[in-house]
Amino acid sequence: MSQHKKSFKEYVSLFVIAARGKEQNFTSGSIRRAVFMLSIPMILEMIMESIFALVDIYFVSSLGENATATIGLTESVLTLVYAVAIGLSMGATAIVARRVGEEDINGATQAAVQAIALGIGVAAIISVIGILFPKDILRLMGGSPELIAEGYGYTQILLGGNVTIMLLFLINAVFRGAGDASVAMKVLILSNVLNIILDPMFIFGFGPIPAFGVKGAAIATTIGRGSAVIFQLLILFFGWSKIKVGVKDLVIRAGVMLNLIRVSLGGIFQFIIGTSSWVFLMRIMAEFGSEVLAGYTISIRVLMFTLMPSWGMSNAAATLVGQNLGAGKPDRAESSVWKTGKYNAYFMVIVSVFYLIFAEFIMRFFTQEPAVVEFGALSLRVIAAGYVFYAYGMVVIQAFNGAGDTRTPTIINFFCFWLFQLPFAYGVAIWAGWGALGVLLAITIAEALIAIVGILWFRKGAWKAVKV
Repeated sequence: MSQHKKSFKEYVSLFVIAARGKEQNFTSGSIRRAVFMLSIPMILEMIMESIFALVDIYFVSSLGENATATIGLTESVLTLVYAVAIGLSMGATAIVARRVGEEDINGATQAAVQAIALGIGVAAIISVIGILFPKDILRLMGGSPELIAEGYGYTQILLGGNVTIMLLFLINAVFRGAGDASVAMKVLILSNVLNIILDPMFIFGFGPIPAFGVKGAAIATTIGRGSAVIFQLLILFFGWSKIKVGVKDLVIRAGVMLNLIRVSLGGIFQFIIGTSSWVFLMRIMAEFGSEVLAGYTISIRVLMFTLMPSWGMSNAAATLVGQNLGAGKPDRAESSVWKTGKYNAYFMVIVSVFYLIFAEFIMRFFTQEPAVVEFGALSLRVIAAGYVFYAYGMVVIQAFNGAGDTRTPTIINFFCFWLFQLPFAYGVAIWAGWGALGVLLAITIAEALIAIVGILWFRKGAWKAVKV
């Protein structure tokens, strides 16, 4: 018993150290400890990111099916913004991690500045489109006239303020690449606290603040993320992390930026392929009515809550690969990936069993509409059935990205999403008459295929020779 108590105290102690970010050398020592130290803050960071979605859907679901469906349609379009943000983030993480592994902190800082400059430029273009054409975007996604009239303000604010999403992803990617994962976690805690406080105030009204309805969720989220971005910039400029940006660094460096674009392009296309597939799947789902769309939207938000911790472990693998390749230790990089994949699989199996048993109970926490609960529960069960594949697939794909080999996952995504998932979903759901179940099966099978192909390709080891 005393030995168990000692082990428990050791794990608690390691958890505290990991959350505080006190340990940042991941190129030597125990790989298991390195995975643990990086994964904990990254898992907590991703949980914080997913809480945004859950909080919004919790409050908005009480406004009715149209409001809930508006969030689903807008988020499916926003995934294209996420694709660019995550693609640039992968490039930033890979280059920063490689420079840190080489002990070139100045080079890491230069890469960080160029990433931020690129993010601001891209976000400005998306903002103009979002502000001018929110109704057209919802109409294109299959929204009804009533839904568009009620929800276009939500779409307009979120797309118009997408710079907060872009910079939040990018700067946190810089922190992760440097091994400062706990800083990224703390930033998201701040933004989530603000979102939780502001959401009900702006949705339902509070004192002098009028009730904005679904539009209020967008206002609260944008303020929360914007505050977090300000905090991130303060950390960078005041040197509270490994990366410190000075006035001398605030210049466009063509060579560094072109290298970042080169590495990021694969990641951007990789996620544009994946996220555009989600947009088309949402469009197919819209054919089956607002109740199905609402159930699907809620279930995806819930699923993302548990996929985000898995994504956090995958990000840990990316940082470990990048830093260990930079330190000239490719075998250690590979071992880190297999260990992270194993731990991720343990977690995902437990979660999938939970969803299979408690799907209806979870859905009733958000809505009491029988049809919405029924389809949402079906979504949870079918998609969660493939969780063990997601576990290894996520880690291996992120390992490629951490090595700077963003081309390989792009090819895998192209074949598995565009050439398999979309035709399968449309064929089974529409032509074969299986309805929305066909879309759900397409999601699960495609993710399993990505995992299998990714593992086979990773074993070849060509990623070890990539230069960034």
